[in-house]
Amino acid sequence: MKSPQTLIIATAANRGIIYAPAGGAGEYAPLAVNPYRGCGHGCRYCYVPAVKHMPRAEFDASAIPRENFLARLRRDAANLQAVGVGGQVMLSFSTDPYHPGDTSLTRQTLEVLVEYKFDFCVLTKGGTRALRDIDLYRPRHDCFASTLTSLDDGFSHKWEPRAALPGDRLAALRTFSERGIYTWVSLEPTLDAESSLAIVEATHSFVDLFKIGRANYIGVTAKTDWKSYTLRMAELCARLSVAHYFKQDLACYLPAGYPNRMRVEQHR
Repeated sequence: MKSPQTLIIATAANRGIIYAPAGGAGEYAPLAVNPYRGCGHGCRYCYVPAVKHMPRAEFDASAIPRENFLARLRRDAANLQAVGVGGQVMLSFSTDPYHPGDTSLTRQTLEVLVEYKFDFCVLTKGGTRALRDIDLYRPRHDCFASTLTSLDDGFSHKWEPRAALPGDRLAALRTFSERGIYTWVSLEPTLDAESSLAIVEATHSFVDLFKIGRANYIGVTAKTDWKSYTLRMAELCARLSVAHYFKQDLACYLPAGYPNRMRVEQHR
């Protein structure tokens, strides 16, 4: 299997639909695809409109399928397969695969990845909307993940007004876990330290991995003691014996020599 660097070279000429994410996104997955433009969840902390140079109102209005997406996806998948690039492909960094609108393109995307022998990982705030495609998830290949910022409906609704409520996301994680699918939770952004700690306490019995990050560019967290949060989270994860990874913006607070493996095999 060739590296994501090989993928960049292989796809540069055709502006690949399957790409190697960089920076903080690269800490989550080596490969990724984004089937839609926009989202529709209306998360107040979302950084994507600025990155994509889209008016926030337009981005928040809905998720629109990208032009000729499936044809371009098939082309990339075939080209990458031909040069020996494989691995797990993540959906999605700049949209949500289970947004509030029509997500039939998500299922088609997963089907294409399976056809070309790629594994996949889905990160979503769509909760049980994802169950419509659970038949496509393979225990020894794929995984399901959810972003969680709080267990409180009111808090979630304030920050993520059209995303699935926390209980619905937990129900989806539990169902996937019961089906033998690897599950993980993104604790990024951390909007409230106590809320993130409570999420680990409440979900560790059916979540295989926690990916822990902070929040940036959000005034509400300007006074957060990130070192204290990191050390408390590390202590909690050790006590519960749960797999976890601190993103680099928090890893700087960990004790020297702390085992903080960025990539683990995300399948059972």
